[in-house]
Amino acid sequence: MVADFLRNWLVDSDPALRWQVERDLLDEPSEVWEATRARVATEGFGARLLALQDPDGQWAGGAFFPANFDSSAAPGQPWTATTWSLNSLREWGLDPAVLRARRTVELLDKNSRWEYDNLPYWGGEVDCCINAWTVANGVWLGADVEGIVQWFLEHQLPDGGWNCEWVEGSTRSSFHSTLNSLKGLLEYDTALGGTDETRAARRAGEKYLLTRKLLYTLSTAEKVGPWVDQFFYPSRWTYNALNAADYFRQASLLDGTAPDPRMEEAIGIIRAARQNDGTWLQGHPHPGEVWFATDVPEGERSKWLTLIGTRVLTWWDSYYG
Repeated sequence: MVADFLRNWLVDSDPALRWQVERDLLDEPSEVWEATRARVATEGFGARLLALQDPDGQWAGGAFFPANFDSSAAPGQPWTATTWSLNSLREWGLDPAVLRARRTVELLDKNSRWEYDNLPYWGGEVDCCINAWTVANGVWLGADVEGIVQWFLEHQLPDGGWNCEWVEGSTRSSFHSTLNSLKGLLEYDTALGGTDETRAARRAGEKYLLTRKLLYTLSTAEKVGPWVDQFFYPSRWTYNALNAADYFRQASLLDGTAPDPRMEEAIGIIRAARQNDGTWLQGHPHPGEVWFATDVPEGERSKWLTLIGTRVLTWWDSYYG
């Protein structure tokens, strides 16, 4: 049950956020939240970002970085290029038919190349996180990303996870890379039903994180990094307990499974970050150029984090509360 204050505060939001509040927190009928979701294409964040798409199908003229990006002169990675823009539109719930009507898949296939080795966009490259986002965006838009899905099966490490640094010889998985890889495979399984192989790969990757209680290294039993309990929106590529728990919530809904008890301590960290009024505060977002702000400054009450935190705790408490 969402308190009246939170309900009114969260509902007074951009359609990209509001429809998720209606679906995940308020249990509104599908016709209510679907009507709100349809507005993403014509109002607010979604409409603004759609208007920034280039005629060649890209955003900011590049696949992962803007055209002519100079890393030596930038305060942080920019978040305006094609992959980041598609990620946002997908996560906000944009109807993919809008981008299909713009022939986005075909245009990116023709015009967009990865900064790594000039590889074609829908073929992916060598970075696990980039490939995971390409799978997720590809199945959303109807692109053929089967080759990248197979790549994940071939590049899963012996400990069950993935690491973007495998090209540098790393044989130990990364929390960041593993979570992002799992998200891509989950989108594939959700959209297309998956295969025995993709489901097995997800199980192994999930076991990697669950064995570590979503928080700790196995070698030292210490927190894997200071970022594990630092929450901010948008999370971009970064792992934290809230980001991971929301993945497990989505996987649970797809697979029809209960939350794994090994998440209990991570859930406690998420619960402890909730303020007395039921909100979560914005952490320190990644620096770097953005098209426009989609959440509040650091230290203020974040509607996005409150949505995510509340739905995670509601899911957990429905089994263990």
